Amino acid sequence: METILNIRNVSKIYQSAGQSLTVLDNINFNIEKGSTVAITGPSGSGKTTLLGLCAGLDQASTGSVELHGIALEALNEDERAAVRNQYVGFIFQNFQLLPTLTALENVMVPLELRGAKNIRDHAMDLLDKVGLAGRSHHYPVQLSGGEQQRVSLARAFSSKPAILFADEPTGNLDAETSEKVIRLLFDLNKDAGTTLVIVTHDLDLAARTGRIIKIKGGTVLSDEKTNDA
Repeated sequence: METILNIRNVSKIYQSAGQSLTVLDNINFNIEKGSTVAITGPSGSGKTTLLGLCAGLDQASTGSVELHGIALEALNEDERAAVRNQYVGFIFQNFQLLPTLTALENVMVPLELRGAKNIRDHAMDLLDKVGLAGRSHHYPVQLSGGEQQRVSLARAFSSKPAILFADEPTGNLDAETSEKVIRLLFDLNKDAGTTLVIVTHDLDLAARTGRIIKIKGGTVLSDEKTNDA
C-alpha cells in the first residue's frame, strides 16, 4: 500500500514564561492511502496538536511530517497552505462555516479556490448527497447543528481531498444526529476513496475505523488495527 502520511520522530514543544512544555514527544507512524484511522486519547493528550501538525496547520519542533510525498517542515507558511489547498480536507467540531455565505456558497468555496469548473452543479450534487438540497440557500444561522455539520461534510469532500482530517466531528451533536453524520461521513469517504483521519474521544466512532492510534501524555500508547480493518 502507498503511504500518504509519514510521521517521523515528531515532537512539539511550547515555550512559556521560560518553561518548556512538551505536548508531543517523539511520535512515529505512517498512514496508508485510502485507510481510515482514529486518533484517540484523553483531553490534553496532544491529539488536536498532532492533527494540526499532520495537516500542515502548524510546524513540529523536531522531526519530519511528509504529506503526499512532500516534507512539510521544508516549506514556508504559504507553501504549506498551497499543499493543504491541493490535498487536504477538514471537518471541525464547531463546523466553521462562513456565516455570511449560504450552505451552497460554503460548499463552493474550496472549488472556487481551486479554479474548478461547474462548481455550482457539483456543490448542489454534494448537498443532495447529504440530504440538504432543499436548504441550499439557507445561511448557517438558519440551520441546526446537524445540518451545519452535514454542510461541512459536503464542503470537505467538494475538493476531492487526498486526505481528510476530522477533529471531533460529532463533539457538538446529540447521539441521534451524531449517528447520521457518522454514517454520511463514512459513506462519502467510501465513495471518494479518501484517506480519513478522525480525532475523537468517542470510542464507538473510533471502532468504526480500520485502525486506532491511542495517544497519552504526548506519546503513542498503542497502534492497532480494528475488526473493521
